[in-house]
Amino acid sequence: MRLLIVGGLSGQLSAAAKIAMDRGARVACSPDVEAALTALRKGQGADVLMVDVRQDIARLINALDDERIAVPVVACGVKTDADAAVSAIRAGAKEFIPLPPDAQLIAAVLEAVAEESSDLIAADPSMKKVIALADQVAASEASILITGESGVGKEVIAKYLHSKSRRADKPLISINCAAIPENLLESELFGHEKGAFTGAVARRIGKFEEADGGTILLDESSEMDVRLHAKLLRVLQERVVDRVGGSKPVKINIRVIATSNRNLADEVKKGAFREDLLFRLNVVNLNVPPLRERPADVVALADHFAKKYASLNGVPERALSEAARIAVADAKWPGNVRELENAMHRAVLLSAGDRIEKEAIRLPDGSALAPKTADVADPATGETLVGRTVAEVEQALILKTLDHCLGNRTHAATILGISIRTLRNKLKQYTEEGVAVPPPAAERASA
Repeated sequence: MRLLIVGGLSGQLSAAAKIAMDRGARVACSPDVEAALTALRKGQGADVLMVDVRQDIARLINALDDERIAVPVVACGVKTDADAAVSAIRAGAKEFIPLPPDAQLIAAVLEAVAEESSDLIAADPSMKKVIALADQVAASEASILITGESGVGKEVIAKYLHSKSRRADKPLISINCAAIPENLLESELFGHEKGAFTGAVARRIGKFEEADGGTILLDESSEMDVRLHAKLLRVLQERVVDRVGGSKPVKINIRVIATSNRNLADEVKKGAFREDLLFRLNVVNLNVPPLRERPADVVALADHFAKKYASLNGVPERALSEAARIAVADAKWPGNVRELENAMHRAVLLSAGDRIEKEAIRLPDGSALAPKTADVADPATGETLVGRTVAEVEQALILKTLDHCLGNRTHAATILGISIRTLRNKLKQYTEEGVAVPPPAAERASA
């Protein structure tokens, strides 16, 4: 976590800086808005700006937007600065932290900005295989593609890879391709020259140049606008960056790690992702299994988060009761590790006895954990229905019924309980989508 404090470092802001450093943040300081903008343009990266409300926050945020610099702003001020706090929030600040600083509040803000814990817990054999492969390729210069569902810990694996690489003493620069608007992403990645567009008042260094010598993490790379693929491919092939509005390429020395919660091979088939770019990113693939396929990790992670949030919130450490362990192990966790972490944080706050009981581990709406259930299957075919859309199930039913009726559409429509016109419209739609449709009965007979 890189924190840039904007404003004087006297008194309470210096205390906030110390708290942030104690929480593991790398802290830099700029005396005012102009100095902060200059530092950001030159490539002094920051994951969050903590700004004194006495600074011109509105001007800072407008300048960040105009120059396509995507970094969240958190305002700080004494509790009596109510009007200044309201103005800062209206100007676009994400949060307001009252001073004197509270350690827990600053920790919560920094963690919210980081979005994902860096804790790596691997007790399950399936996860240990992923870690073993990561260890094997970490020291190489190969591009790594980390895939898996949302919340499984892809960014945690990326940080682990960097820490084990030969670039560990250099920066790991992360950019969430899904969180930055399309019109800002090109400048954020590649930088821009002065005058490249309205608002570009000075040269700005992009994330690739900022990561020079280290590693760049393209988080959720599948969300990147397809129009940027060609430029990214050139960076990967040539190891040079073309700034927006620039005329001369800039050489860089980086290692690339990318993550995706989508199947990029499927995205290639849809035309939403370039195949040659996929080959460049996917030299080695690390597929992180969902939590439901890592049963040994569930309780281990629950224990870890219980200790972590007890310490963070200043409450006594409590172990999970046997009933709570069973409930945690038997839950679905569709949100994976991120959902489990959130539930355990809540359980730590709701528990009052010597142990964390089953009743304290609840979903955000207050309901109990949903236990795993057997997949619902079509009794006629044995095919699993869970995870398929209604449209997919409907299509399969129509085509199988039509095949059963040997292409007789009138007979098939009668069995399905729909009109022959509806059936014909459905079949026309499937044909246009490239789905193989059984020929009409007359064509079968002539064949």
